[in-house]
Amino acid sequence: MPLKDVKVIINIKKPSALTGLGTPLILADKAGPQTFKIYGDIEGVETDFAQSTDAYKAAKIAFKQGDTSTSKVAIATFDSSASTTAGQTLEKYYNEDWYFVSLATGTVADFIAISDVVEGEGFKIAAHTVDSIQDLTTLSAKKYDRTFVMMHDKLEQYPHLALIGGHGSKLVGSITYKFKKLIGVDPAPYDATTLLEIHELNGFAYVAKNGNYQTSEGTVLSGEYIDVIHGKDWVKVNMEQAISTLFVNNDKVSFDDVGIPQIEGEARTILEIAGQQGIIALDDAKQPLYTITAKNRAQTNAADRVARHYKGLSFSLELAGAIHEATVTGEMVA
Repeated sequence: MPLKDVKVIINIKKPSALTGLGTPLILADKAGPQTFKIYGDIEGVETDFAQSTDAYKAAKIAFKQGDTSTSKVAIATFDSSASTTAGQTLEKYYNEDWYFVSLATGTVADFIAISDVVEGEGFKIAAHTVDSIQDLTTLSAKKYDRTFVMMHDKLEQYPHLALIGGHGSKLVGSITYKFKKLIGVDPAPYDATTLLEIHELNGFAYVAKNGNYQTSEGTVLSGEYIDVIHGKDWVKVNMEQAISTLFVNNDKVSFDDVGIPQIEGEARTILEIAGQQGIIALDDAKQPLYTITAKNRAQTNAADRVARHYKGLSFSLELAGAIHEATVTGEMVA
C-alpha cells in the first residue's frame, strides 16, 4: 500500500486538475517477467503485442469508442508458464495509474481471483464478460461490491472493455452505465426472459431495445450501481489528495481552531465539486445536498492531540443517482 497520512472512509447509506479514475488496465498472459506499461494509442500497443494477441484485441476495443474513447490503456503482463498469476501481477501493480481492471482472456476461476484482489483492496473496479447464465450465476454468488459482469454471446468483442473504454473516462458523476452505445459490439440476441434472469443475477447485457443498441443496466454484483461506486472512490481519493496537499504546502497546520477549519475547507471544496459533477444531488436552488461537521479543538480527545491525529471531521451526502425508468401518465379529451 502507498504511504499516506490522510485516510477518508466513506460508508454508503440508503437512501442517502483532480483525479479522474478512468484508465483501463488489461492483464495479459505473456512470456517473460512481469511488466506494466501505459499506452496512448493502439499503435503503441502493437509494438509490444501482435495483432493476433488477446491483449491487442482488447486494447483496440477500448481505444475505438469514438470521441469519448479513453486516452490511455494500461497493460500488465504475467507468465502462466512460469507460474506467475494474473492475481499476483494485479497485486504488484495495484497502486499504478488505472481504475478498471480486466483480463485479456480467462476462465471464471481467473475472474474470481482478480475480483478477490479488488474486493480486498476496497478501491477500483473489476470488469468481466461471460457467455452463459451458469458462469454469471457463479460470479453473482460472490456479491462483489467492486465487480461488474456483462453477459454476451461473443466474448471476442470484449463488451466490458468497450464500455470502460468509451465511458469510464467521462467526468465521474456525469453518467450512468445504462443506455450506453458500444462501438464494435453486436447486440446480444437475448429475449426479455433471459434479460430478466441476467438482471436478477445483477449482471447486464448489450441489447437492442426500443430501436437502439444499448447496455441494459449498470450494476456491480452486489446490486449497487457502478456510478455509485465510482463516485464514492472519486470523493475518497480526491479528498485524501486535497488534505494531504494542504499538509505539504504549509509549514504547519495547527491542532487548534485555526488549523482545523483549513482541513474542513479542503473537504468542503471536494464536496462542492462532487455536486457540480453530479455525484451529489442538488436541491431546488442547485446547491449540493451534503452536511459537514468539524469538531473544534476543545471537542477532541487529549490523547489524539498528543498523537497529532485529528479525527473530528465527518460528512454525509445524498447521492444524485440517475433515472433508469420512467412512467408517464397522460390524458386525452375527445
